[in-house]
Amino acid sequence: MKIEEVVDRIGNRFSSVVVSARRARDIQGYYAHLGQGIGKFIPPQVHTYARKPLTIAMEEIVEGKVVLGSAEDSEESEDPETPEL
Repeated sequence: MKIEEVVDRIGNRFSSVVVSARRARDIQGYYAHLGQGIGKFIPPQVHTYARKPLTIAMEEIVEGKVVLGSAEDSEESEDPETPEL
């Protein structure tokens, strides 16, 4: 995976960094609360050998599992399994 693939998927470098960082933070939160039964965080959506949350987040973006949405789109989200950032 190359960073250019993430930028191509999102549209520009700034948005790519923001989306990747937010999703990585969610993935880190999922692993931090894994044994507590708190269902607030969505688990990683790809099968990977990567261990770092940022790498996992970028792989999700490249595979189309994470989409960039606006604030209005998040209110009308039909698929709760696809994280929108």
